[in-house]
Amino acid sequence: MSPPAPVSGIAAPAGLARLRASFSQTGRTLAMVWRSSPGGTVALAALTLVAAAIPPAIAYVGKIIIDVVMAARADHSAVWWVGVELGLVVVSAAAERALGLVRTIVGSRLGIDVNVMILQKALTLELRHFENPEFYDKLTRARREASIRPLSLIQENFQILRNSLTLAGYIAFLVSFSGWTVLALLVATIPAFVAEARFSGAAFRMRNWRSPEARRLNYLEYVIANDEHAKEVKLFGLGPLLLGRYRALAEQFYRDDKALAVRRAFWAYGLSLLSTIAFYGCYAAIAVATVRGRISIGEMTLCVVAFRQGQQAFQSILAAVGGMYEDNLYMSNLFDYLAIPQATARAPVEVAAPAAVGQGIAFEDVGFRYPDSDVWALRHVTLVIPQGQSLALVGSNGAGKTTFIKLLTRLYEPTEGRITLDGRDLRDWDETALRRRIGVIFQDFNQYQLLLRENIGVGSVEHLEQKDRIERAVERGGAREMVAGLGDGLDSQLGRWFKSGVELSGGQWQKVALARAFMREEADILVLDEPTAALDAEAEHAVFQRFRTLAAGRTTILISHRFPTVRMADTILVLDKGEVVERGTHEELLAAGARYAQLFALQARGYL
Repeated sequence: MSPPAPVSGIAAPAGLARLRASFSQTGRTLAMVWRSSPGGTVALAALTLVAAAIPPAIAYVGKIIIDVVMAARADHSAVWWVGVELGLVVVSAAAERALGLVRTIVGSRLGIDVNVMILQKALTLELRHFENPEFYDKLTRARREASIRPLSLIQENFQILRNSLTLAGYIAFLVSFSGWTVLALLVATIPAFVAEARFSGAAFRMRNWRSPEARRLNYLEYVIANDEHAKEVKLFGLGPLLLGRYRALAEQFYRDDKALAVRRAFWAYGLSLLSTIAFYGCYAAIAVATVRGRISIGEMTLCVVAFRQGQQAFQSILAAVGGMYEDNLYMSNLFDYLAIPQATARAPVEVAAPAAVGQGIAFEDVGFRYPDSDVWALRHVTLVIPQGQSLALVGSNGAGKTTFIKLLTRLYEPTEGRITLDGRDLRDWDETALRRRIGVIFQDFNQYQLLLRENIGVGSVEHLEQKDRIERAVERGGAREMVAGLGDGLDSQLGRWFKSGVELSGGQWQKVALARAFMREEADILVLDEPTAALDAEAEHAVFQRFRTLAAGRTTILISHRFPTVRMADTILVLDKGEVVERGTHEELLAAGARYAQLFALQARGYL
């Protein structure tokens, strides 16, 4: 891995078009913050105005105090003006505290809302996005600092407003002394701003460039310190290998960050000296003017304070503009992620829950290629699965069996051809209505770190709290004895991530997944992708005996490598390299003596 081209010196800033584009996210971010916390946004604006007005007022009151003291008046006006300054300081401190409080509250609210937006967007995306590494790069960029950048951008806007108002007050004082001091104040600060903006852009580009490697770093950390991988890491002695890779990648990140930080600090220090020299040059001019009697001691003090704090205000403005530039760059990542296009869905046809008699499922010359792949995962698949019949899919790994199921459940749409259910193209169905008709368990089912009842109930979320339904699903999935053997029964916490969690065996988890599939009692299509792979022969036989009973009248699609299971299907489809090479009943395929018969014979010899 080699870092992007380093930033050497302070090359000329980008053109105006690029600069405008860099700030293009400000309006959208302001709208986002307003939607998240309108009251907090108003409070930030009001407190910013108060905080902006006080520093020039304090400086002017200080000038009056000095002039009163120098005049050696006998009255108590100096004390009175000291009291005024004290009051202003108290109000300023209160405003600063209130600003900090409001920023904290708005930031907390905004952090939650932005992360919810990111997750909501994830729920709207298709399976193809989650199987694409470029999507994860976008997600990583969007999530990185997403909870702090919107508030930071708004704070920069208010900081600019605040310091602009403060600066305007100081400039009014300085103009009365000399317009050259104002010009020096403004010009001396600009080079440092240009350098800071330049390095902010470099930091952003470097972090974006290494998003894939950042994900790799997170993955290595996950593998080293997660229960899912702990057994193999220890058994195979993978720890030193993985830790070595983690350390090498982290050290590369450190070197890149250090190099950029050193260059940034060098230029920032060198260019900040211009501001310091300008200040002391003006300081000397003000001192000479005071000695010559052109201004009073109080006016000298006011000019020095105005120049020093005015310069700081202007530096703060430019720093805020630089911060806005950087924040806009990071916000562009968030908005790019939120703008990921979704498939244009057809207008759904209102379809009632399953009819007693339907036309079944039909694949019409269906072909499919995964995104960014030139290889056909399925091609020229044509078949009809009548309502209430069973289909078994047979083939080697990679033959297209799971892809077949993904298309049927509309996790993907065909690249060519179409799939119909009861005569309607799947793309014309409302997704919720369609998936309510299908009960499915994939081979790589999820093992949720939730309660057992929740692990089963998620198979039909709308019935998550219905205990009777969950218990029926447990019975149908063959998990009754397993549930009874757990101390807290259905209320047992599964997994080791949380306190009192129970880790199940592979076969027990598979029973949980089967029960989850049976939660959809209304489903008239049952899909099982290697549903008994982790079960012993006795448990497998019991599951399929129940399955045959429960599947009566329903359309069933089964993927299995075990021929005693496959032979029960009405039709067996043999896939090879994405194409249908055989179809028929168990007896017909054995009689044909082709691919199916060869696979059956191989497995049969394993039992001899």
